[in-house]
This record gives sequence, C-alpha cells and structure tokens, in this order.
Amino acid sequence: MAEFLYRLGRASSRRAWLVLTTWLTILGLAVGAFATFGGTLTSSVTIPDTETTRVADTLAKEFPAASGGTAQVVFTTTDGEALTEEQGRAISDVLAQAADMPGVRTVIDPYAVEEQLADGRARLEKGRSQFERGERQLEQGEEQVAEARAQLRRAQRQLDAARARLDATGAPAAAYAEVDAQQEQLDAQREQLEQGAVGVEQGRAQLEEQRTVLEDSTTVTELAAGASQISEDGSTALGAVIFTDEIVEVDVDQKADVAEVFDEAEIEGVEVHGSAELLQVIPQVFGVGEAVGLAVAAVTLFVMLGTLVGAGLPLVNALVGVGVGVAGAMAFSGTVDMMSVTPVLGLMLGLAVGIDYSLFIINRHKTQMRAGMDLEESIGLANGTSGNAVVFAGATVVTALAALNITGISFLGLMGTVGAACVVIAVLVAVTLTPALLRLVGHRIVPKKQRGKVVHLTHSTTGTKPLGTGRAVLQVLLGVAALVVLALPALDMRLGLPDGSQEPEDSAPYAAYTTVEREFGPGFNGPLVLVAEYPTVLDDEAGIAAQAKIGRLLTDTEGVEAVAPIGVSKSAWLVAFQVFPTEGPNGVVTEELVRELRELGPEVGPGVEVGVAGNASGAIDVSEVLSDALPGYLTLVVGLSLVIMVLAFRSILVPLTAALGFVLSLFATFGALTAIFQWGWLSDLFGIHSPGPILSFLPVIVIGILFGLAMDYQLFLVSGMREAFVHGAPARVAVRHGFNAGRVVVTAAAIIMISVFAGFIFSHTAMIRSMGFALAFGVLVDAFVVRMLVIPGLMHLLGDAAWWMPKWLDRLVPNVDVEGAALERNHPSEAIEHDEGDPTYA
Repeated sequence: MAEFLYRLGRASSRRAWLVLTTWLTILGLAVGAFATFGGTLTSSVTIPDTETTRVADTLAKEFPAASGGTAQVVFTTTDGEALTEEQGRAISDVLAQAADMPGVRTVIDPYAVEEQLADGRARLEKGRSQFERGERQLEQGEEQVAEARAQLRRAQRQLDAARARLDATGAPAAAYAEVDAQQEQLDAQREQLEQGAVGVEQGRAQLEEQRTVLEDSTTVTELAAGASQISEDGSTALGAVIFTDEIVEVDVDQKADVAEVFDEAEIEGVEVHGSAELLQVIPQVFGVGEAVGLAVAAVTLFVMLGTLVGAGLPLVNALVGVGVGVAGAMAFSGTVDMMSVTPVLGLMLGLAVGIDYSLFIINRHKTQMRAGMDLEESIGLANGTSGNAVVFAGATVVTALAALNITGISFLGLMGTVGAACVVIAVLVAVTLTPALLRLVGHRIVPKKQRGKVVHLTHSTTGTKPLGTGRAVLQVLLGVAALVVLALPALDMRLGLPDGSQEPEDSAPYAAYTTVEREFGPGFNGPLVLVAEYPTVLDDEAGIAAQAKIGRLLTDTEGVEAVAPIGVSKSAWLVAFQVFPTEGPNGVVTEELVRELRELGPEVGPGVEVGVAGNASGAIDVSEVLSDALPGYLTLVVGLSLVIMVLAFRSILVPLTAALGFVLSLFATFGALTAIFQWGWLSDLFGIHSPGPILSFLPVIVIGILFGLAMDYQLFLVSGMREAFVHGAPARVAVRHGFNAGRVVVTAAAIIMISVFAGFIFSHTAMIRSMGFALAFGVLVDAFVVRMLVIPGLMHLLGDAAWWMPKWLDRLVPNVDVEGAALERNHPSEAIEHDEGDPTYA
C-alpha cells in the first residue's frame, strides 16, 4: 500500500491541474445531483416492529379516526382572558380548513368536543331523569303489591275465621259453599297479584341493569370531561391534526402545507403555536458555531504549518471532500428516508478527518522539504508514509461506522453508511488532491524564514532519554482516576428522544409545549393510546361496562393524570383510551407507566391483552431497542480494535492498552454527557434550558466514531514509537522518541477536530448540540488524557513486552507497515538520517 500511495502521490503531483479539475467536477456533479434528486429530511426517529408500531397498525384497522400521526395545535389568548365565542368560531374554522388539506384524516376541534360532551351530559341527564321516573313508578308498583298482599292476608284471615266458626258449630256442607267461593276468588286475586309482582321484580331487575349502564355511562362521560381540551380558565384551547399516515411517514411538504394554514390564521387576540410534530425543524447544516470552529482550526493550522498557504490547503481539501460527501448523500434523500442529523454527521466527520488527514501528509512533506528533499520525491514519500497511516486510520473509522449496519436498525445503518462514505472521500481527497495542491504551491509550503535552512529528518534516537518510571506510574494513575471520576455519572444515564421542551426557546414548538404544560399538565404533551383486546365481541352494554372498568383501573394507576375514552372499535372487540401521564414524554414516571399499562391485561379481564402506543410510547420503545443494541455493538467495536491494532503493531499488549483506553474515554464521555445534558450541570454555559434524557442513538454513534478517531491517534502516536523501535532504539527510548515526534501534530489534529465538533454544540437543534459535545469531549479526553498521558505511561512500564507477539501469530499476521519503513528503505534519501547499525536501513 505504501508503495502504491508513493506512486499515486507522484502521479497526482505531476498532473496537479487535472486532479484539481477532476475533484471540482465531481463536486459540481454531486451538488447537481442533490439539486435534481434531493428530497426532504425528517427529524423523527422510528424503528419498525416495536410494540408501539404493532398497536398503531391495529389502531389503523380498528380505529381509523384515531389512528395516524397526531400533531397538536395550541390556541391561547394574548391577554390571558377566556376565549370568546367569536374566537372559538374562528378556531373551529381554521381547524376545518386544516381538515381539508391533503394527507389529513381528520382534526380534533376542542369546541366540537365540548359540544359532544355537552350533548352526552344532556343525554345522560335525560336518561337519569327517565331512570328516576321509572324508579319512582317501580317503587309505587312495589308499594301497591305490598299493600295488595297485606289486604289479601287480612281477607284470608277473615275467611279462615269464618271457616273456623262453621267448623265449631257443625254447620252443614251447604253452609261452606259461600266460604269456598270466596276462597276461590281470593286465590285468583292472589295469583293475579303474584303475576303482577313478577312483572314488578322483572322491572326492578331491568332497572338495576339500567342503573349499572347509567353508572358506567356516567363514569365514561366524567372521564372524558376530565380530559377537556379547553383549559380551566378558558384562555387556551388544544386542537389536533390527525394525519392519514404515522407522523414519521407523513410527507414533509404535507406537514408544511398544514402548518401554513395555522401560520396564516389571523384570529384577533389569539396566538397559534404548532407542536414539534407539525413544525418539523430541520437543523442548519452550517451556522455561526461551525464557522467559529473552522476559524479555530485555521488558526491552529497556521500555527502548526507557519504559512497561510499551508493552513489553507487542509481547509480546501476538507471543504471539497465534505461538499462531495454531504451533497452526494443528500442526493439520495429523495429515494430513502433520511434523518436530518445524517448529513450533519457527515459534515462533522468530513470536516474533522478531512483537515486532519491532509495535515498529516502536509506536515510530513513540509518537514522533508526543510530537510532539503526534492519537491516531487517529498510529495511521493509523504503520501507513501503519512498517507499510508491516513489510509489505515481512515479504514478503522470506516469499519466502525459501517458496522452500524450490523445493529439491524435502518436509520443507524444509514447514518453509519453516510459517515463512512464521507470518511472514504476524505481519505481519497487527502491522498490525491493534497499531493496535487502541494505541487501547485511548491516551496511556499515552507515559511520564508525557514527556507534554505536544512533540518535533517532523522530516525536517530541519540540523546533521547526515556520517561522516568515514577512519572510513568503517576501518569497512568492520574489519567485513569480522572477518567473513572468522569465516567461515574454514566451509571445514571437514561436514553430518550428530544421533545418540545428541548426546542429553541424562541420557537413555536417550544411555546406550544410550555403552554400545554402550564394550562393542561405535562402529560398532555405526550398522551398515550391504550388498546384493550377482548377475546369475545362486546355488545353495547358490555362495551360501556368495559370502558368504565378500564377507565376506573386507569384513574387508580399511579402516574395517570387523566383518561379520555376513545370508544369501542367497529369490530367490537377492541376498547381504546387516551391516557395522559402526570409527567411529560421524557419523564421517568411516563416510562414506568408505559411498562405498567402493558401488564394491565389480567386486571382488565381473562384473556384480555393490553397494548400502548403514542409518540411518547414510540420514543420509549426506540430507546429500549437502541439500549439493547449498545452492548453488542460495543463488544464488536472493541473486538475490531484488537484485530486492527494487532495488524498495525504486531503486538498483543499494545492492542489491549488501546482497547482499554478507548473504553475509558468512551465511558468518561458518557459521564460528561449525563452530567451536563441530563443532570443540567453547566447548563447555562452550553445553552441547555431543559435537561433531559440522552439522545437514544447517540451512545451507539459515539462508540462508532470515537473508536475510529481513538484508533487514529493511537496509530499516529504509537506508530512513531514502533518506527523508532524497529529502527533499533530500546523500547523505552522508542516510547519517548515516538511521543516527542508525534505529539505536536497529534495535538494540532486533536485541537482541530475538537474545534470542528465543538462548533456544533451551540446549534439550535438539541440532537446536534449533544452530538457535537459528545464527539468534541470524547476526542479531548481520548487524545490528551488517554493517548498522550496514559498510553505513553503504560508503554514505558511494559518496556520490551509491549512489542511481544507469539511466533505462531507473528507468522500469520501480515506486515501492513503502517509507518512506511519499507518505503523509506526502497526510496532512500540523504535528507533522512539514521543511527549507525539501523537494522531496517543497513
């Protein structure tokens, strides 16, 4: 590979204008493809085949009017007074207009709901009056039956007394005829009375059934009234738009058209705010923070390379690579569902690695030029040595990102693929465009005051003193202790997805969220949909009874603020409810409530299955799936790191220290994320007005990216140590020599990468802020604590053992020659000095 890159570098330098024109043409094609084929991005996160999606599919079949994505719209008076009738009519009119928009199934008009509730109360009151009238009539009938029975008993006693007198006087049989006739008449009356009593008892039974239905109906009505869409003071009304498709599948243009209806609504004295589900905010791909980050990178490059020309080359390379990668990726957004953070991730990585990879090659070339090497030979040799390390380092990043596809989560796989593609392009630009640009700038890469002063490039370790053992122990202990302390908050890390509370404070979604929370309660920002599936079909009375029973169970469940019955499905075997938690969508109580509700089936009845859906439930399910994928992906990445390091350094212990360092820096990053974004530490500094759970897919993304970048710094530092070792230096001297040789360029590269990533921390989008912080902080602790403090200390303590490898494994592992020692042997230069007896050069 090194020899190939050497030839590629020389060829690119000879045809510099052709290479430059080719890359500019590719950039133009990528931008043109984006303009022609690019589609819309989404800020929604979804994973198929979760409990929420299965319940949502059932809702779509059985409750068409209640299925589909829901976006809330908040109407609130500017003066805090109650909405007037005129304002209410205007609100209904605006919602009616939205109902006619393409992609909208229906809308929920709070005033129509109130009318329905009023009609329901009126019918219930009428039914109650009829019941009470029937009960009075029944009581009168029961009293009449009781009185008639008493009269019959008195008549029977009188008749029995008359018969007894006849018996006492020995009256003839003829005297009994009248008494017998009276007895027959009395028996007939009794039979007639008992028949009437049976009717009264049947009436009582029917009345009791009606009483149960009335009580159940009252319960259902009261539940619905408790989830009113108009605030207690009447100042705020909560409407909703229900789309035909799930919210993540709704066409962005259709959302925008619906949002425009509300934006253009002119209701005097009323503010209209759409929720985050309706007003999807697509993050800016490039803003002020990113520009500041690039400015810091430019200053670092100037300090490192000493010329404006030198500082500009890595920036040009990075911008060309990012333009090709991001525009090319977004060209596919018209054919695949692409999250809005996907191109931003490509931008982050493309800028960071694009600058760093070019810097490594340019710095090597500049050093060789100062040593008096021929221009073209220097370009080729820099491309073959540092470029070889760049290709190997880029391959580690690409491998880690591509491995995201193994998680089986489509949007993560796409993010990994786009990120990997941007890194591949950055590597290709570095090893082709960089040599071309170096040829065009010629000797101007070296500052004027350094030209003509030959400083030999040396592999000599003469005079290099090893690190003291005591200092090495101290470095390791202090570094590991600091990382462990930083990692402690990670024990409390919760995963979730951003809600309206984390939107920019000046945005409509944030206003909608806070207004709903204030006027209705936090749970109204993330209502759940509960569906109970019965084993048998429910008739009308059984349906009312089922709704009442489930409603009572729900109101008695901890964490439930209000319950609104949706009704019985058209197939009559499903019952559905809206459940409003006591906390918002990201609350711990809400998460626990979802799990508890899904276990409610046995309490509802034998054979009843309960499912839960809704935006909050979907976010919880996504977070659980991603959390479950985390250990397996981390194990895979650590395994990859061991394999890659064994190939790079032909060692057993060096890969183990590299993997350990990666794990420490990773968990330190998770700890810092938790402390700042979840606990709210330093929230004012980072502009976090509403701390919450960590972005659910961020840990997986951080593992993939930080792994690749950590291995980059491991390669560029430790390869220098190995280079000195294979050139004959003692192991501990080689550690110090390699560290001294690489620390400046690695420091500059890390500062550049941190500044690029940190530029995204102040994005208006919560997803981008946390991602930028995680990557910037991860690089900070990995580069400056792990790679430049802990690893050199460990390498010193290990000594010769660091480079030990079993002979059988040594025969199996190919020699990838990351440091390019073989290339220097094949292309010797007087500009490079060696120690006498150097085994690789003799």
